[in-house]
Amino acid sequence: MKTQFFCPMWGMESLPFAEAAKRVKTAGYDGMEIAAGPGKRKEAVQTMRDNGLEVILMAFGGGADFAEHKQKFRDDLLDVASNKPLFINSHTGHDYFTFEQNAELIQVADEVAKQTGVKILHETHRGRFSYSAPAIQYYLLKLPNLRLTADYSHWVNVAESYLTDQAENVNRAIAVSDHVHCRVGQPEAPQVSDPRAPEWANALETHARWWDAIRTRLQRANAPALTVTCEFGPAPGYLPTLPYTNQPVASQWDINVFMKDFLKKRWSV
Repeated sequence: MKTQFFCPMWGMESLPFAEAAKRVKTAGYDGMEIAAGPGKRKEAVQTMRDNGLEVILMAFGGGADFAEHKQKFRDDLLDVASNKPLFINSHTGHDYFTFEQNAELIQVADEVAKQTGVKILHETHRGRFSYSAPAIQYYLLKLPNLRLTADYSHWVNVAESYLTDQAENVNRAIAVSDHVHCRVGQPEAPQVSDPRAPEWANALETHARWWDAIRTRLQRANAPALTVTCEFGPAPGYLPTLPYTNQPVASQWDINVFMKDFLKKRWSV
């Protein structure tokens, strides 16, 4: 089973796609994960492929009410899928939608995937239907075809713990997680300040064991590949900054390269 590492466009939006692609290729990534608007998706995909990179595209909903959100979600998925990315990573629904409403959106994604032949995964993310380890359990039990992008850093933040008392919940998610966002969260934030720092060694190892388990499951299933996006976020917000100067405490780029190299070494790939 091959392991493919992706770099997020998030944090590099000021760069033209061609410049970002060259930087990412030189750093040893296999592709990019990109949240691009409808007018930019074709250019993004073509530019990455011209540079020998794979492409994961992202999709989002929107709208003033559920009916509008559902229509926009379908339209967005169809437009993203028309560009034939490796797959779509979807930010699906809202934590304040009912189970039935979020299930309708997941059904929309299933329909689009069947119609277009493009796989759609649903990211575990705050504010979405998948915002916490307990909240997603009913979906996993009732929707057996549900497939996830694993970003458990959000769950750590929501639970204000490293989920040691929720092993069964996490294991059910691991069983259906096909793509990894290797961001390291901590109980008071979805992202540690710098995973290279010794004070975050236990947080890094906790997340890495979850990623190990996903990789092992896919290996045993004879999956062709595991995809991993090294998705520590930029400042301000995800990456902490110093007061008054607003200077980031570390380099987002360097952290993401570190995460790629850390997992390559850990998995001997």
